[in-house]
Amino acid sequence: MKLLAGNSNRILAEAIADYLDIPLTRAQVRRFADNEVFVTIDENVRGEDVFIIQSTSFPANDNLMELLICIDALTRASARRITAVMPYFGYARQDRKMGGRTPISAKLVANLVTRAGADRVLTMDLHAGQIQGFFDIPTDNLLATPVLAEDIRENHERPRELMIVSPDVGGVVRARTLANRLNADLAIVDKRRSGPGVSEVMNIIGDVTGRRCVLFDDIIDGGTTLVSAAAALAEQGAAEVSAYVTHGVLSGAATERVKTSVLKELVITDSIEASDVVTSAEKIRVVSVAPLIGEAIRRIANEESVSKLFD
Repeated sequence: MKLLAGNSNRILAEAIADYLDIPLTRAQVRRFADNEVFVTIDENVRGEDVFIIQSTSFPANDNLMELLICIDALTRASARRITAVMPYFGYARQDRKMGGRTPISAKLVANLVTRAGADRVLTMDLHAGQIQGFFDIPTDNLLATPVLAEDIRENHERPRELMIVSPDVGGVVRARTLANRLNADLAIVDKRRSGPGVSEVMNIIGDVTGRRCVLFDDIIDGGTTLVSAAAALAEQGAAEVSAYVTHGVLSGAATERVKTSVLKELVITDSIEASDVVTSAEKIRVVSVAPLIGEAIRRIANEESVSKLFD
């Protein structure tokens, strides 16, 4: 087995390599003067089972091209099997036509990864589960829920006061899975979206009075949805509000919004490499999913069950 890391999240790749006790494959992933991506694999990979670790986070297009070119380089170097490990799958929010004459970009990205030569995809917390069906190759969608549930158990006392909250109706199944793991109650924020990144809270389904609420979602981008949901919960009498989110995109002024919000804490995973602004923010904490991804890689390499990780 070989592990190859792109430039999108080197820290996570090194943590996965440490978990597996396997060194990262020597390679050069660099840019020409005009910003073209160039890749050289500096080790023999003929007949090897190679895993490329590359999130397609900001800058999404550059990181996607790095992934595709790495796959092509490995294909031409006669690797036996190539698995694209994408802890964060960019373009996942474009999983359906939102109106006339609009693309389904998640399907396009799936086609690109497949046509480049990937034999398998390993990702985590896809924005929509049906994206697995966009690939014509085996695709494993890991869940960060066990990792985040364990962190909640370790850092939140008085579990009977906990209430898991879905920030929208679309995330109810995800939030219910976490609530069941923690034996906690579930509430739902009913919101209306008036445009991209713009939402208005209409109602809170469930009695949150005096409860310690934990908002649970897969992505935080601009932060307006999560911050407004937290404010609505506080207005309804919640004792405190925290948030657990798998992918901390945190673009634009998101970090500042979290800082000035009623949120006690925002916990994200390292599926996306945190910027200096994020790591220095007092209210934001990062937990690692390297052991989860590393164990999934080990199981795939050994032809063992991945789904048993979530039993």
